[in-house]
Amino acid sequence: MEDLPEALMTEILKKINRTSDLNSLSLVSKQLYNIEGNQRGAIRLGSGLCTATESLTSLCARFPNLRKVEIDYSGWIPGWILGHGNQLDSKGLFVFSSHCSSLIDLTLSFCSYIDDSGLGCLAYCKTLVSLRLISAPQITSIGLFSVAVGCTSLSALHLIDCEKIDSVDWLEYLGRNGSLEELVVKNCAGINHHDLLKFGSGWMKLQKFEFERKRGRYDDALIGDEVYDSSYDAHNMDIYDFCCESLKDLRLAHIKTWPEIGLRVVLGKCKALENLCLEYVHALNDNDMIALSRSCSNLKSISLLLTRQLYSSDVSYCETRTSFTDKSLYALALNCRMLQIVELKFTACAPDWPSEIGFTQQGFLVLIQSCPIRVLVLNTANFFDDDGMKALSSSPHLETLELIVCEAVTDVGMRFIAHTPCLSNLTLRMCNRVTDVGVAELGRAHKLEKSLWSLIIVMRSLCKLRRALPSQFTTPWTGQPPFGRKSGLMMTGG
Repeated sequence: MEDLPEALMTEILKKINRTSDLNSLSLVSKQLYNIEGNQRGAIRLGSGLCTATESLTSLCARFPNLRKVEIDYSGWIPGWILGHGNQLDSKGLFVFSSHCSSLIDLTLSFCSYIDDSGLGCLAYCKTLVSLRLISAPQITSIGLFSVAVGCTSLSALHLIDCEKIDSVDWLEYLGRNGSLEELVVKNCAGINHHDLLKFGSGWMKLQKFEFERKRGRYDDALIGDEVYDSSYDAHNMDIYDFCCESLKDLRLAHIKTWPEIGLRVVLGKCKALENLCLEYVHALNDNDMIALSRSCSNLKSISLLLTRQLYSSDVSYCETRTSFTDKSLYALALNCRMLQIVELKFTACAPDWPSEIGFTQQGFLVLIQSCPIRVLVLNTANFFDDDGMKALSSSPHLETLELIVCEAVTDVGMRFIAHTPCLSNLTLRMCNRVTDVGVAELGRAHKLEKSLWSLIIVMRSLCKLRRALPSQFTTPWTGQPPFGRKSGLMMTGG
């Protein structure tokens, strides 16, 4: 191998993806050792890393062209005898930032000993494009401001569980002078969703945005005593002078948009939006979804996680229900004709009180029949029953269906859904009225062998299901489902 040209050896090494294989191969010869070290572009470090300056300098010299570095101390235990040694601190991060001149992607996870002085060292990384800080307890807004000023190429910033960040001067600076295209803020107690509106003109360039408020354990399950106005329209007046016409991915979770509007106003300003996820956003109503549908004709995926809230349109009447009604579904059906992925999850809604869910089966089916839905996930959708399954069975594009705690779906519905033209993945979880009879209906369907390749059933009693399986789904000597793809049935315990 020593006689091979260096260019050829480099190409061979590029075909090897596993780090363990690369490490082994680099021990074969000095030439391979040098070539592999020069071409290694990514490295992941954590517990067990020697944090002495000489060792870190040697590591950087071994891999001089690192572009992506991840330092992860999740599960770290202090101490050398029973623990994992010392963590990388601010001085160690300075070694990386000053020696890795090609660094473009850096992730710091559970790094308890890196503070603002260490983060300020990243100003040496003029090529840094992406920075992720996950559970960084010593980092404050001062360190972030240093990054905002020094890392002029930064386009992606993730802040997750950073408790000491309590001001947004860095965000205002990035809005005026930066080029952020991706911003993710999760569980940072010092940042609320109103602060993020100070991003100003930075919204113009943003393509992905996520905000999740730090919450208490029972925030999503309990209904507060505040009554929201179901007729309020936050989009008929331009309070915030900004636009986000480049935004393609938006996720808002666990925020309250009343009495102040906050990020709610973003829903009506995203003309390029393709993927939307709203998780337990309080005080939204149909006007928000209507405004979104009118501006987002390119919407391809929508995920709504909803819980009960109190709504009233006049002082004499109050109802307990989820945020949106059929008006929202009709608006999506009319304006978002490219919608392909729909996920609806409802929390704390009782089957005996179907009005607690603002959607009805009629409105839901209008959406399904108006858009080329490929993937559908329904979780605790109490309005959905066998008639809905019958309507779904004629959906020409439906490939994946997942039903979770859909108590109104029975064996009759399974007989209908087995004839869906393009269905290739079906998942049932805790649909207690589906029995072995319904599974047998799937087995008897003529199209099952051709199109229904993967059926995952999670139920309490797998034994009854195994006895009900048609012979083509069980091996003759054990009675157990085979693991080949074309077996059509994969079962997991629940």
